Amino acid sequence: MRAMAQAAADMTADPRWAAVRERDSSADGTFFCAVVTTGVYCRPSCPSRLPLMKNVRFFATQAEAERAGFRPCKRCKPDRADRDAAHAAAIVEACGLLREEDGAPDFERIAAAAGMSRHHFHRVFKSVTGLTPGAYRRSVREQRALGELQDGATVTQAIYGAGYGSSSRFYEGLAPRLGLKPKAFAKRGEGEVIKFSVGECSLGSILVAATEKGICAIAFGDDPQKLLDGLQDRFSKAELIGGDKDFEQTVAKVVGFVEAPYRGLALPLDIRGTAFQQKVWQALRDIPPGRTTNYVEIAKAIGLPKAVRAVANACANNALAVAIPCHRVIRTDGSLSGYRWGVERKKALLEKETPE
Repeated sequence: MRAMAQAAADMTADPRWAAVRERDSSADGTFFCAVVTTGVYCRPSCPSRLPLMKNVRFFATQAEAERAGFRPCKRCKPDRADRDAAHAAAIVEACGLLREEDGAPDFERIAAAAGMSRHHFHRVFKSVTGLTPGAYRRSVREQRALGELQDGATVTQAIYGAGYGSSSRFYEGLAPRLGLKPKAFAKRGEGEVIKFSVGECSLGSILVAATEKGICAIAFGDDPQKLLDGLQDRFSKAELIGGDKDFEQTVAKVVGFVEAPYRGLALPLDIRGTAFQQKVWQALRDIPPGRTTNYVEIAKAIGLPKAVRAVANACANNALAVAIPCHRVIRTDGSLSGYRWGVERKKALLEKETPE
């Protein structure tokens, strides 16, 4: 009896028992808890019913627990940590191989190098990175093309330097997601003078910028400097100058339109985008205040009902908030979808357009 009482006292004082009792996830991996009556071992954070203290045994490693005859719990899966780590290491190596591929990647070979079948590799790759192997490869190629363009390469040089097999692949994939046409993107506003001003409105800070053709940017944010940094990134080769008093009147008109959208915005716009983006943005401008639509309906309106994802990308690349009212696009179930300048601002804009 004395020995049992001592054992109970020792267990009560053991910090490992406290971690199990509190289901402390920070203790996971530092030890494993086995239950003699069930024959399983668990993580300290296992959500299963707390075992009786007298039936608990502690082990430093999974191997020790399994040598003692215990099997892994099917609920907290204590054996998954090693497997996940092995998968992560294999996928890191696979990403390196995908970055090195010049032409079409040999997924069968890369999967074999990771020690997996192609089907299993595809599933594990997506679970680790959030992307399929093909989507990851496309993102690598697109980043290379963008880098080439920013370094002054011609569009043709960027296309083939990034590993595109043909220019059509580039224009079908990356080009529709650029806020500028590839040629214009490479110029980054070279030779242009852009006036800008940052002010305040009910939605926070607002940046308005314009070329001699018209307004080329309207953006919302919480940090005026970040808004300016975004403009400088987009037009890194342009001459940016602070707006004068006349330009402040333009900004005032934009702010007035934000606060009272039914007034309309009678200002010229310098809208820069691909032909596809121009179609989408015009369809958005056709939506009157107080009305909403969804990506599916926009795709139908421009005569391309299967281009729903491309329509969403065009909305995401809109650089003229409120002037091109992408905030009027919602999900098909009526809920609010993402918005470049924040869902709360989208909600506020829609509320301003709701008749009282």
